[in-house]
Amino acid sequence: MRQQGEIVRAAVIGLGRMGSTFDEEMGPFSRWQPPHAHAACYRAAEGVALVAGADSHAGQREAFGRKWGLDTAQLYDDYHEMLARERPEIVSICTSAKPRAAILRDVLAADAGVRAIWAEKPMAISLAEADEMVESCRQAGVLLAIGASRCWDPIYNRMRELIDLGEIGDVLQVIGLGRCALSHNGSHLLTLVAYLAGGPHARCSWVFGHMEDDARAATDDDLSGNGYLQFENGVQAFVRAMPCGAADWEFEVIGTKGRLRAVNDADQVEFWKVTAPTLAGRRREPARQGFPMPVPGSSIGGLTGHSANLRTVQDLLAGLRTGKEPNCNGEAGRQALEIAIALRESHRRGGVRVDLPLVDRSLRINSSETLHGDEPAAVRRARAAAATAR
Repeated sequence: MRQQGEIVRAAVIGLGRMGSTFDEEMGPFSRWQPPHAHAACYRAAEGVALVAGADSHAGQREAFGRKWGLDTAQLYDDYHEMLARERPEIVSICTSAKPRAAILRDVLAADAGVRAIWAEKPMAISLAEADEMVESCRQAGVLLAIGASRCWDPIYNRMRELIDLGEIGDVLQVIGLGRCALSHNGSHLLTLVAYLAGGPHARCSWVFGHMEDDARAATDDDLSGNGYLQFENGVQAFVRAMPCGAADWEFEVIGTKGRLRAVNDADQVEFWKVTAPTLAGRRREPARQGFPMPVPGSSIGGLTGHSANLRTVQDLLAGLRTGKEPNCNGEAGRQALEIAIALRESHRRGGVRVDLPLVDRSLRINSSETLHGDEPAAVRRARAAAATAR
């Protein structure tokens, strides 16, 4: 186990948007508090040293080095060489989903002393890939966190804390609404719904799904749709991965004694509890409570960062010390992919119930960020911006 106070070496594979530049996109009123990019979080986290980065695109390597003060000897076009020379203990995999499973396999095979992997979402393209990632990390004793950042967001963590304290009674239903494709940003939607339904280890038993259209559902490309989920602990959930109007990125947890409703991706949170009637003869009534919004520096679930991704790093460091599994570990990331595929399979089969786990592990979804080819999004955006400027 890693001891408190020791410096942990971290490296990033994939030096584009999530690896390096995400925070540059955020305006002064952004919902997402910096730091959010992986490199920025390693720089901000106490007890971590960012030691290297790897990317096959020279422009991204050069920009990463300038931004984070790394010299050319710390920047690699071949991540195999980086692992062998730098021997990082935490590795971020911030590529698109398409090569992610193969990179993780190489990271483990390198035997370079890696003890934790922080992989962006979705974790893989196919269930077979996701299975291999989870099992290989388990066998190697390596922690695996999947970057569905809302599972570390302090407001959603506070909601989970209130649920665990019994403030809304037994959870009956979770509702998650977000305009997204089921695999790509649907990873955020589905992991958070599961987290609110039962915590980091909630498991889904079966689903019904209805997709945006039959033609899209017949392909393996990412798509939108609606679904009904049954969890092993008895909680039901409804998810809408479709346009949601003014209810975009909204989550509601309904309990036997109250409810929590996060509006506009937790810009505001409503907290209601059933109380004794105020007038004789009236039924028990819902009364609005004050939601205890987190304040900077407050500890929620043992994590103190204000940024969801900084809290991810803190969670990994805690795991290295204690063996604690991350809030969104490999099994949670795999379940999100499996639910997405099962919802599509339900539609393909005429709207029938589909039980989990799925038998056919070759099933896949080509996450939407992979549909533009292998060129990184940051490279495409830079070329488009240059063309517009001319």
